Formats: sequence, C-alpha cells, structure tokens
Amino acid sequence: MSTSLMRYVLLQQDTELQYVEMPADYAYQLSALNLRLHKEISKLTATDVPKLPRAVAECSDLELLQDGTQTIGGLDYINALEQSFARLQEQEYPLISLLTEIRALQAQLEQWYEEYAEQQ
Repeated sequence: MSTSLMRYVLLQQDTELQYVEMPADYAYQLSALNLRLHKEISKLTATDVPKLPRAVAECSDLELLQDGTQTIGGLDYINALEQSFARLQEQEYPLISLLTEIRALQAQLEQWYEEYAEQQ
C-alpha cells in the first residue's frame, strides 16, 4: 500500500514494541482508543483483563531494520483487541461502552479496506 495512505502507531508493552499500520485518517483514533482503554481498564473487575500495550508514538514513515520485525495490519490488531474484550466476564463495569468504541473503529476500518480494495 502507498505509505502516504498509511500511518504507524507504535505500541509498547514492557520492552516489546508493536508497529500497527493504520489508514492515515484513522491512526489518531487508534491512539485515542488506546489511551481511553488504559484510563478505564483499571476499573474492570474481571480476572482475565487483557494486558494492553501503550500507544507511544505515531509516524508517517517506518523503516524496520531488524530481521523478523514486522508491522501488524490495523484491522488485524483491532479484531484481536475486540476479541480480547468480548471474552471478558465483567460484572461491575459497563464493558459495553468500551466494546462499542472498539467495534465502531473496527467497522470504520472494514469499510476503509473494502473501499480501498475496490479502487485497486
């Protein structure tokens, strides 16, 4: 894909970095969603709360220099995120609001990728 169409959100969990390739118009939404999830995750009472990486940067260009390092597609990342939160057995906190935000971005990305594929 053309790099001008894409941005990268860098996520860090402990010492590991993840590079999520997002359509440029949606990278900020992933970063904002990540910040919101971190703000709310401590309120969850379920025992199997996923450990989330933190958004640490966004950039327009990315050149990976180590063998074996690769980007994660934005839709793949958001699908995995949705699955990890949909599995939670939360009793106290209204998890539905977080899932709604995740699923809204998921739907937007699905539409973007469909439109992009049609243009090719």
